[in-house]
Amino acid sequence: MRLLLAEDEKDLSKALCAILKHSNYSVDPVYNGEDAFDYGMSENYDGIILDIMMPKMNGIEVLKKLRENGVSTPVLILTAKAQTEDKILGLDSGADDYLTKPFATGELLARIRAMTRRKTEFSPNLLSLGNLSLNRETYELSTENGSIRLGNKEFQMIEMLMTNAGRLISTEQFMERIWGYETEAEINVVWVYISYLRKKLASLGANIEIKATRGVGYTLEEVKC
Repeated sequence: MRLLLAEDEKDLSKALCAILKHSNYSVDPVYNGEDAFDYGMSENYDGIILDIMMPKMNGIEVLKKLRENGVSTPVLILTAKAQTEDKILGLDSGADDYLTKPFATGELLARIRAMTRRKTEFSPNLLSLGNLSLNRETYELSTENGSIRLGNKEFQMIEMLMTNAGRLISTEQFMERIWGYETEAEINVVWVYISYLRKKLASLGANIEIKATRGVGYTLEEVKC
C-alpha cells in the first residue's frame, strides 16, 4: 500500500517513513501543505497522513480542498493539538481518524490499518484470474501447484495487473504508484520486477502471462489453449 505523509518536522518525517517502510508500506513524504494538496490530488494513495500545522497551507485547509475536489482517499490527521474542538474540526472537514502527538508506534500502525481497511472493505481479499489467486492479506500468490509469498513491490505490481486484467498499465504508472514521484530508481526497475514475476508465474504453472507492449507498458492476460 502507498501512503502520502505530510509532516513538516523532517526528523519526525524520516522516523515515520522508516517505521512505515518496515511495515511494508510505500511512502511519499512531503513537508508543506501545498505539496500535500498537489500530491493528494493524484488519488494515487491508499491513505494520507496529514499534520495540521504545516507551512504554506495547514492540514485542515488541505483536507477541505481535497474533499471539495472529490478526493475520497482516507485521511488520518496527525497533530499536537489535543482539544476536543480541534478533533471535531478535523473530522467534520473530512478526516477519517485523528491521532494526537505524542503517540505510540503501534497505535499509529493500527489506525492506518483500520483506515485503509475501510477503503477496501468491499474489495475481495482474494483476487483470481485463470488458475492464479492472490491473497491480499498474506501476499501469497498461488495455483493448484503451490504458493509463493511475494515481496512488497512484487505484490503491488501483480495486484495492479490483476485488478486491471487485460488493460495496459504503463511503465510510468508502475513507477508513480509503487516507487513514488521522487524515487531515485531508474525506470528499468519495472522491467526487473516484471521479470521476477514472470519467473514466479512460470514456477507456479500459472495459465496467465504478463505481455509487454514495447516502449508502452504491460498487460496481464489469460493464456488461451
